[in-house]
Amino acid sequence: MDTTKIINLDNVKLSNDKKALILIDQTQLPNKLEYIKVETPKELFDAIFFLKVRGAPAIGIAAAYGIYVLAQQIKTDDYAEFFAEFRKQKEYIDSSRPTAVNLSWALRRMEKVVVENQEKTISEILDLLEKEAVSIQEEDIAMCTAISEHGLTLLKDGDGVLTHCNAGPLATSKYGTALGPLLLGKEKGMNFRVFADETRPLLQGARLTSFELHSAGVDVTLICDNMASIVMKNGWVDAVFVGCDRVAANGDAANKIGTSGVAILAKHYGIPFYVLGPTSTIDMNCKTGDDIEIELRDPSEIKEKFYEKPMAPEGVKCYNPAFDVTDNSLIAGIITEKGIARAPFTESIAALFED
Repeated sequence: MDTTKIINLDNVKLSNDKKALILIDQTQLPNKLEYIKVETPKELFDAIFFLKVRGAPAIGIAAAYGIYVLAQQIKTDDYAEFFAEFRKQKEYIDSSRPTAVNLSWALRRMEKVVVENQEKTISEILDLLEKEAVSIQEEDIAMCTAISEHGLTLLKDGDGVLTHCNAGPLATSKYGTALGPLLLGKEKGMNFRVFADETRPLLQGARLTSFELHSAGVDVTLICDNMASIVMKNGWVDAVFVGCDRVAANGDAANKIGTSGVAILAKHYGIPFYVLGPTSTIDMNCKTGDDIEIELRDPSEIKEKFYEKPMAPEGVKCYNPAFDVTDNSLIAGIITEKGIARAPFTESIAALFED
């Protein structure tokens, strides 16, 4: 599979009749490319919660298209009744993944369309909801391209890059964020040596990042999470690129569990650690990383998932946070579609939102 096919894979889209959301089931990769149809509130909730769609931007796009699909099922011509049911569905979907800010961001944008057009007919509101969802996806494509271009300025041909979790095309709409510069560089004839953490316990690096990069012809080596230190010590890593699910106003960044440990190692070995994500992932209402809610997941993901039989004693306690927060002092730069923010982040991030 070549780079173009990976970059243009339709991982989130509407069905031809616009009555359903169509997703690539990322839980089936890399062994099986399977599309699923989402038509009900529970199907949408489960698709997000069980990581069938994952990656902060992709979650936001799926939520936008999904709430449009659900809005079409509200059978009333009365605005008040329509809005009450719309908000109920919106709040239900919003509760599926509390850490990824793009989920609530996209749903708020969709709700704003309904609120600001109450004088219009329900049919007209539905048309506007569809347009807004399409805009969210088109903006993401443009943002990923810009992020990739900015990130590529930090790399030179032959560099070694380590990444954690998955922030490629499957997690977005095109190039991705953390993987975007690598794929764009490949298109331009550059070559990189990438080390992909497997990313326990759900193996997004093993299943998805290595799949995307290997399919695109990028030199990728899969490593266990606890091997990051030795590849850094060996001098094989020139930069760390990771995505993000939420960035606080001070530059603290939440990403997949294990990211903060990678940042600490990079600091020790003098390797620049970069966070890549759209400005929609920055939560200016969140002052520091201490204010970011961390999702806790089922212990079975540690003890049983991907194993033929349980790999831990029955009844043993497990702590399974989905994310951790990397302190801004460990971050060399936050790469957005508007440019690269650097310390002091409180100032540089605020400047991103100035007109």
